[in-house]
Amino acid sequence: MPRPLALVTGASAGIGRELARVLAPDHDLVLTARRAGELHALAAELKPHAACHVIPADLADPAGPGKLADAITAAGLTVDVLVNNAGFGDHGPFTEADQAKLLRMIRVNVTALTELTGRLLPGMVARGRGKVLNVGSVAGFQPGPLMAVYYATKAYVNSLSEALHCELAGTGVTVTCLAPGPTASEFRAVAGITKGFSVAQGMTARAVAEMGVAAMKAGRPMVVPGFRNRLMLFGERFLPRTVVTRAVKWMQGKRRS
Repeated sequence: MPRPLALVTGASAGIGRELARVLAPDHDLVLTARRAGELHALAAELKPHAACHVIPADLADPAGPGKLADAITAAGLTVDVLVNNAGFGDHGPFTEADQAKLLRMIRVNVTALTELTGRLLPGMVARGRGKVLNVGSVAGFQPGPLMAVYYATKAYVNSLSEALHCELAGTGVTVTCLAPGPTASEFRAVAGITKGFSVAQGMTARAVAEMGVAAMKAGRPMVVPGFRNRLMLFGERFLPRTVVTRAVKWMQGKRRS
């Protein structure tokens, strides 16, 4: 039986790169991101373990997800595992934000994820097998003052993933949401976070990727890596929503330069 083929978006760095590395021993890969050089370097690294197809794409371009899906079809490839990892954040008051950046964020974090899932999921269901791993966030479980749009995009990812997991029961296809907390990656730099809580307090991208792939293979609907993150979410259940929101605002305020 041929090895399953996994499409990993945002594979050039961080959690996406580690997800590709974790998947490589038992999956062939389609690697996509904007930075072709990093993708080719990763493909060369993984060549002893997996057949890698590099298809650069800009998912912030409204035409990007469609072009990527069409390129995969044109190459004669059938995706068995979709890993929607691509995403980024932005830090600061909504009224001071670069609105163009926020709209690009929505296109990558929400629109591209939705379009790729919509294009590839029906084929999985028709074949009676397949898996989707969406990278959400612990940020998606509460409002996020000073990162309002990012938190909102991850709330969408978390909710969509759990809903689709339920919809697909009995089809042979599962959807899993990986919801990490602070992780050592490029996220802070891209989001403009220069102060506050160190990534040393968080998890490594490798550990997050390993937990995500294990949960996906087990067909679980949701995985939150890290005891601290799970404890935080458990504690939030007993607090008023206004208290949680103010706490997030205080935390994000500590990150402002």
